[in-house]
Amino acid sequence: MSVAKNQIVELEITSLTAQGSGIGRIEGMAVFVPATAQGDVIRAKILKVAKNYAFGKIEEILCPSPDRVVSQCPQFPKCGGCLTRHISYEAELKAKEQQVKDALTRIGGFSDLEVLPIIGADHPDHYRNKAQLPVAAGADGGLHMGFYAPHSHRVVDAQTCLLQPEIFRTVTDTVRQWAEKFQPQPYDERTHTGKFRHLYIRYGEKTGEVMVCLVVNGNGLKGEQELVRMLRETVPGLKSVVVNHNRERTNVILGKKCRTIWGQDFITDELCGLRFKISPLSFYQVNRSQAERLYGIAKKYAGLTGKETLLDLYCGTGTIGLTMADQAKEIIGVEIVEQAVADAWENARRNGIPNARFLCADAPKAAEQLAKEGVSPDVIVLDPPRKGCGEELVQVAAGMNPKRIVYVSCDPATLARDLKYFAQRGYAPRQAVPVDLFPRTGHVETVVLLQKENL
Repeated sequence: MSVAKNQIVELEITSLTAQGSGIGRIEGMAVFVPATAQGDVIRAKILKVAKNYAFGKIEEILCPSPDRVVSQCPQFPKCGGCLTRHISYEAELKAKEQQVKDALTRIGGFSDLEVLPIIGADHPDHYRNKAQLPVAAGADGGLHMGFYAPHSHRVVDAQTCLLQPEIFRTVTDTVRQWAEKFQPQPYDERTHTGKFRHLYIRYGEKTGEVMVCLVVNGNGLKGEQELVRMLRETVPGLKSVVVNHNRERTNVILGKKCRTIWGQDFITDELCGLRFKISPLSFYQVNRSQAERLYGIAKKYAGLTGKETLLDLYCGTGTIGLTMADQAKEIIGVEIVEQAVADAWENARRNGIPNARFLCADAPKAAEQLAKEGVSPDVIVLDPPRKGCGEELVQVAAGMNPKRIVYVSCDPATLARDLKYFAQRGYAPRQAVPVDLFPRTGHVETVVLLQKENL
């Protein structure tokens, strides 16, 4: 049986992808169908056919999976923020754990690697401490602010979001009221016209501090001080109102220059018993409670005794390294974002941590330079972006001959690829733990311990 476009087929969904689509098969050909659950039996319409796989959409659910639930979000599945609101959280965790295992086996070749059970969140909703909401002109001529539809840059207007704390709804409602009065022109990425690009909100879960940032294509927006007045009246814990200037024709959300129009240029939060300064451009984990669990595992894997030099690559504002500083001789953090490095130094000072220093540099180049200087870390911690480390950094890190490497990853595929590179250079993965930092989405974090094979 050949599969053709517009064909109606019957499928049993047997697994889920990291993108939240279900997988069914017709004579061995994989058919990917969004918004399905493992165990669903469906009628699907084929939308696109490639050589070895096809894409489809649900026409009818013939027999629903026991994992299927009714979504409580009014935007799902129009919004691309959440991918798994149609299944139970328990089923989501099971699928994510399997995704990690499959990537490690299929891409890395580590079929015997011990993968511990996934650590789920106690509260899978309202956990995000950061929101980046694109702004666009709606078909009705009004301002739309919310999230991109799946696989597009079409903005789905969202009055609320179940992933965000209630304080974010207060901020967005206030900004909408201000926008009705001052009519800022929404940005159009196709023509690079309009000024108001994104609304960016940060929140300190423990401190209650709030930062509101307007991303603009230009110098600013009319009525900035009126917005400040309105936010001060409505938003408890408001500490910072910032304009970020992004004039680039790019999908990158934030520009390099910020201008504080009221209050501080940062907020603070508490993590693992330490207080951290967070600036607009600084990286900080979006799920604080799960980040504490993640960092606890990383600290355990680091195996510090107080005598070790720890190299923290992709250190951001220094969070991982600083949480380990009490058990290390020295912490050296490396980060390419200048503002994040400044925050890392400040975070060390604020928390009375004298044994930490930070370098502003590209991770592979910094590691190479430190190796030339004779720096010999006992432990290396890696927390790279989604693209992973890559072979260049793996080669340099392995060449520094640490006793242990702790790899924190937000993408199972690039993690498996990099672990294979490390294994080729004598560092075998010993144990892995998936941690769900991003409930109801397709993302999952994993912490892996690597050691020299002869140890």
